[in-house]
Amino acid sequence: MPWFVKIEKGIVDKSTFDCSVPAHKAYVKDLIAKGHKARTGYWAEFGGGMLLFKADSLEQAKAIVAQDPLVQNGCVAYELHEWRIVVE
Repeated sequence: MPWFVKIEKGIVDKSTFDCSVPAHKAYVKDLIAKGHKARTGYWAEFGGGMLLFKADSLEQAKAIVAQDPLVQNGCVAYELHEWRIVVE
């Protein structure tokens, strides 16, 4: 199962963004429970972050990202990439 990364930039004010964080955390915990090995976090300088996860295909990755509350609530602009690991 390939790895995918959603690199995101916040596009709303912090208080609006923070309203979606609990739902985003629950969503990521659900991805972990379903075997997607998801990890999420934000940049130390704030203003963005990323979600790293496994999916069967780019199509599945797009569907997974579309369900993210941060995306559904218009809190982030993002790029989605398949990440090919060179060294493990």
